[in-house]
Amino acid sequence: MVILHERELTWAGRVSWKRHTCMISALSISTTLKQHPLIWSAANLPHDAYKLLAVPSPIGGVLVISANAIHYHSQSASCALALNSYAVSADNSQELTRSSFSVELDAANATWLLNDVALLSTKTGELLLLTLVYDGRVVQRLDLSQSKASVLTSGITTVGNSLFFLGSRLGDSLLVQYSGGSGASAFPSGLKEEVGDIEGDAPLTKRLRRSSSDALQDMVGGEELSLYGSAPNNSESAQKTFLFAVRDSLTNVGPLKDFSYGLRINADANASGIAKQSNYELVCCSGHGKNGALCVLRQSIRPEMITEVELPGCKGIWSVYHKSTRSHNADSSKMADDDDEYHAYLIISLEARTMVLETADLLTEVTESVDYYVQGRTIAAGNLFGRRRVIQVFERGARILDGSFMTQELCIPSPNSETSSSSESSTVMSVSIADPYVLLRLTEGSILLLVGDPATCTVSINSPTGFEGSRKLVSACTLYHDKGPEPWLRKASTDAWLSTGIGESVDSADGGPHDQGDVYCVICYENGTLEIFDVPNFNCVFSVEKFASGRTHLVDAYSKESSEDSEKVSNKSSEELTGQGRKENVKNMMVVELAMQRWSRNHSRPFLFGILTDGTIFCYHAYLFEGPENASRVGDSVSAQNSAGLNNINASRLRNLRFIRISLDAYTREETSNGTLSQRITIFKNISGYQGFFLSGSRPAWFMLFRQRLRVHPQLCDGFIVAFTVLHNVNCNHGFIYVTSQGILKICQMPSSSNYDNYWPVQKIPLRGTPHQVTYFAERNLYPLIVSVPVHKPVNQVLSSLVDQEVGHQMDNHNLSSDELHQTYTVDEFEVRILEPQKSAGPWETKATIPMQSSENALTVRVVTLFNTTTKENESLLAIGTAYVQGEDVAARGRVLLFSLGRNTDNPQNLVSEVYSKELKGAISALASLQGHLLIASGPKIILHKWTGSELNGIAFYDAPPLYVVSLNIVKNFILLGDVHKSIYFLSWKEQGAQLSLLAKDFGSLDCFATEFLIDGSTLSLMVSDEQKNIQIFYYAPKMSESWKGQKLLSRAEFHVGAHVTKFLRLQMLSTSSDRSSASAGSDKTNRFALLFGTLDGSIGCIAPLDELTFRRLQSLQKKLIDAVPHVAGLNPRSFRRFRSNGKAHRPGPDSIVDCELLCHYEMLPLEEQLEIAHQIGTTRSQILSNLNDLTLGTSFL
Repeated sequence: MVILHERELTWAGRVSWKRHTCMISALSISTTLKQHPLIWSAANLPHDAYKLLAVPSPIGGVLVISANAIHYHSQSASCALALNSYAVSADNSQELTRSSFSVELDAANATWLLNDVALLSTKTGELLLLTLVYDGRVVQRLDLSQSKASVLTSGITTVGNSLFFLGSRLGDSLLVQYSGGSGASAFPSGLKEEVGDIEGDAPLTKRLRRSSSDALQDMVGGEELSLYGSAPNNSESAQKTFLFAVRDSLTNVGPLKDFSYGLRINADANASGIAKQSNYELVCCSGHGKNGALCVLRQSIRPEMITEVELPGCKGIWSVYHKSTRSHNADSSKMADDDDEYHAYLIISLEARTMVLETADLLTEVTESVDYYVQGRTIAAGNLFGRRRVIQVFERGARILDGSFMTQELCIPSPNSETSSSSESSTVMSVSIADPYVLLRLTEGSILLLVGDPATCTVSINSPTGFEGSRKLVSACTLYHDKGPEPWLRKASTDAWLSTGIGESVDSADGGPHDQGDVYCVICYENGTLEIFDVPNFNCVFSVEKFASGRTHLVDAYSKESSEDSEKVSNKSSEELTGQGRKENVKNMMVVELAMQRWSRNHSRPFLFGILTDGTIFCYHAYLFEGPENASRVGDSVSAQNSAGLNNINASRLRNLRFIRISLDAYTREETSNGTLSQRITIFKNISGYQGFFLSGSRPAWFMLFRQRLRVHPQLCDGFIVAFTVLHNVNCNHGFIYVTSQGILKICQMPSSSNYDNYWPVQKIPLRGTPHQVTYFAERNLYPLIVSVPVHKPVNQVLSSLVDQEVGHQMDNHNLSSDELHQTYTVDEFEVRILEPQKSAGPWETKATIPMQSSENALTVRVVTLFNTTTKENESLLAIGTAYVQGEDVAARGRVLLFSLGRNTDNPQNLVSEVYSKELKGAISALASLQGHLLIASGPKIILHKWTGSELNGIAFYDAPPLYVVSLNIVKNFILLGDVHKSIYFLSWKEQGAQLSLLAKDFGSLDCFATEFLIDGSTLSLMVSDEQKNIQIFYYAPKMSESWKGQKLLSRAEFHVGAHVTKFLRLQMLSTSSDRSSASAGSDKTNRFALLFGTLDGSIGCIAPLDELTFRRLQSLQKKLIDAVPHVAGLNPRSFRRFRSNGKAHRPGPDSIVDCELLCHYEMLPLEEQLEIAHQIGTTRSQILSNLNDLTLGTSFL
């Protein structure tokens, strides 16, 4: 073990005398003898050495990385490489070998590509290759060569032997593939093919190239990059060449420094209620340096509409393919271009009839001229026999059509029952189609299977044998087609290694092509049991009891670990039935819809979805679990109990199949549907290249699949959606159609600008500079923001700017040599850019740029409304506060600038005109408009100005404690200001005496990050976040004795967020249905605001007020859940969420925040546990779920 340690200390003022203070010691640690002898050590390393990198065998030894040099040490040899002119050897005698270019390696990250080549990433995002030139085990020297620019990394690691991962906190993280070795001969032949192969799917590469992540554009100039190390001068080491290619990237929106809330381009002005929320977007400043970007977040999806038509009374809509010229054998070879085939017909089911449209260039109604069943409503429609036929299922039967001509009609046979009345009522309820099978569920809870014969293209009715006499009623069913050359579920049966052979032979006997896969039927009964059968034999291959209770894992009932497990379950259920007082109405909790799907990607596994009567959605992900010893044991016990016949069936069971439940916390449940039994899940395989399913209903949402992970994005803009289908034709490329409950049919496409593989869809707009603050100018829909760009400048120019111009000292450069004066130094240059959102997916247009002076930093930009005292009207102006940063010898100054954004759009040059600028003492760190006046925080004082139209005149000030104002917030005439060290101050402004007076302050010391007012009805609270990652809520109560006659702010709540909160945004909460019913019109409920906040981790959160009753209920639920839910990363919620004061005295405040991160685990508990916990805290499950639902709806702001 090698330890890097500093023997004696040094500091900046002593570095020129004492700079080699570090050393390394290599210890051998013996655990048996409990000894650690020192083997070797190396002294006189630079004081800024900070990282050790172990050199892999066969070379061995260690690299010591410091800011200006890299040292190599082992027991036998040592060498060093100077990186720039600041590196000095320990005893100024010998000259260090210098690298061919100058670089600084503080804050670098490193990993090994080969055993003698390390990849270093610098603080500017450059990638460097460090080659060890060695002979045997002796390293002779180090070679450093420049490689490509990349993302600013915070960690780098090699994955396997051909990939490395660049993890970044400031930009998108990348997975890069590298190949290379000695000379060009080591390249894999035909790298292009390999590139295509590893990718797996073309759309992803296209999407990566399209994604506006600048890191990718930096990395991938062409397809791959070739890098040549500096040519070595000894012949043994051949030239190392590497090719890099970006394979994947993870979108990152952090660190969020600031954000603002504005209208989307396609906003709908007449929307109201919750639909109005999807008019807005959140524009965030994120990233740093060349990875700086604006991230536009939109929580809900707003489709891009192509056309809309009125269509009242629609119940369902389906699009079908038809190609008459298809031959059977060409079917399998043409699979590739199947994806681009256009739809032929659109079938629309109304209440009492069916419409058929032809989807050619125009949608034309052809209802009269086709043989479709049009006299009643359609239940479902789809394609059979490789899209050669269309099947249309209606309430009493089905029709098979070839294009528009019927080839076969089927009637639903009446069940063999005595009375004729019941036979009449047997109609089809739901349909599932998996070529060549169609599964029908009838009203009386039985099922029928239509089996197609691909040779003749005809269908016969087959009533599954096991179901005819059964008492169990089917509540939902679906077919699952396990497609592909290697069907996934076959791996789950007991003899997986055999099954591939068997499967193929069975297939060919069937007459179909070999790679059609298997079809399974998933059935859920009214008693909650779920069973999977193979089709068409209907052998049960998997069964689970109590599917409706939503357990975390589903295991086949036959391969239960032990019989005790099932005993426990049965005991529990009998117990439950005894306490019938607290059963709520869970008796009729059934699964009303099922879907199972495996989307085509590499390594994809099937998903199973279920919807319950109360609107809960289950999502399960299948996986394989092979328990070696238990499989045989269960088999033995079964054969011992029963005949050998059962054992035979048991062999075909999917014994290794398990399902794990996945949380869908982003989805808000809809209120219980009133008996509308239309299918809500529509699976799509390609809508603009995305896969997943759409959920219609009163809370429509998109469930999209990315890297085997479901992303849920709601669609709020149209309210209730009754029907949905995909559409691909000339005018609508891989788009979709949906019908709203108002009877409007919309043909749309997916907005291409956003990247949906994120919690919220995000669009990144690269800025190539660091964004600091953004604000929204609503009148013209513009976003002014502060950007700083790093610029290289000569050292003497930088030094001369650090002199106080007023005193006029002459700069003395006597201690700088001439070559040092000509070096460059990087400084940030600030500007305010005014951006306008664009309709397309491209970057936003910069309308105007306001540059700052040299060494002037823009600190704040705000749109302020000032009352012009000469013209007596309000003006909206852009206010900028700046500071000159000139080192500690120059007194701090700053400027306040006011700009007007011109009305005339035709001439962009004079969009922005400066109306006022003034230099003040102290940095101007915050601005706000207060009742038509401008409030300026300049250094340690706050001054209120009035605006005459040509200048600002101070009318009031508040002096004193603030050292540096971090944030200013204003409500009516109240002012909240947060200071960098002195916590928060609560001031008020009185027009009469023209004075700013301190109402109260927090006497503790607190390093504020952000502040904001929280309004709940008539209550005003003050929110502050601090540098220890806490948030606190204070209130002003002069009548309370502990407030020291009103001088002291009292604590209302405190909470540890675990991330630095940099910005709060106050937004009005939506009133939800339960509020409307209970509260009268003018109550507090309508004036209730929540705070949206962003953090440096890139996370976004929300703080919302609760009424007393809900709070008590949820707080007692939270106490229960701390014990019931496994803790994340071992962090106990009670201790983790406690206020952190870092050793300062802090009196704990009241515990009055509930943590919804924890509460959302309630829905993931099994139903029995949910009921039990609800009973223990004296409430009901539905009450808790509706409270949580109301909270989600009330705070869905985007």
